[in-house]
Amino acid sequence: MKPDPQRALQSYRDHADGYDASCRRTQPLRIDAVKALRLQHGDTVLDVASGTGMSFALIQDRIGPTGHLIAVELCPEMMSHARNKVESAGWKNVTLIESTIEEASLIHSIDAILCFYTHDVMRSEAGLNKIFEHAKPQARIAVAGLKLFPWWLAPLNIYARAKARPYATTLEGLDQPWSLLAKHIPKLDLSSTQFGMGYLASGRYPG
Repeated sequence: MKPDPQRALQSYRDHADGYDASCRRTQPLRIDAVKALRLQHGDTVLDVASGTGMSFALIQDRIGPTGHLIAVELCPEMMSHARNKVESAGWKNVTLIESTIEEASLIHSIDAILCFYTHDVMRSEAGLNKIFEHAKPQARIAVAGLKLFPWWLAPLNIYARAKARPYATTLEGLDQPWSLLAKHIPKLDLSSTQFGMGYLASGRYPG
């Protein structure tokens, strides 16, 4: 089954108001993902399926006012929370794009890409193609999310699928969510998280 943007839109509308609270348990992994980008002052960063902007402050601390944060998010209700964060913090270097990544109008060259819990994007060849059309050579990428447990813990995958289902419209590729990404980033640094139910992948786009 391919990702379904309309189903995703409805799902995230239902989760928008309580999303920040539900994401607190994954904050340590989010911090690790942003660290893996090795951001520098002045970088242009693409936050894909950025949700309510939970990664914004982490990114801003590293890119400074001379950097540029571009956030793409499908759901208006999620984007409303993100916009409130931007306005409250007074950030002037943020571009918010309400769109699927496949249809987003990106006009900048990207130094770094963050994909945090974006399984549908990881399983969209069109979405990944759009991202890397705008990535500079040697752009850094960090991806984190859920995956299935190893085969020897297969009975636990009932739980893994249940955890993924509210936030993904396809569970295709959940055994190796990064497999399509590896076509763009042949040398991925992969690590297992959450006792085997999660992963963190990072690397550089050869261009």
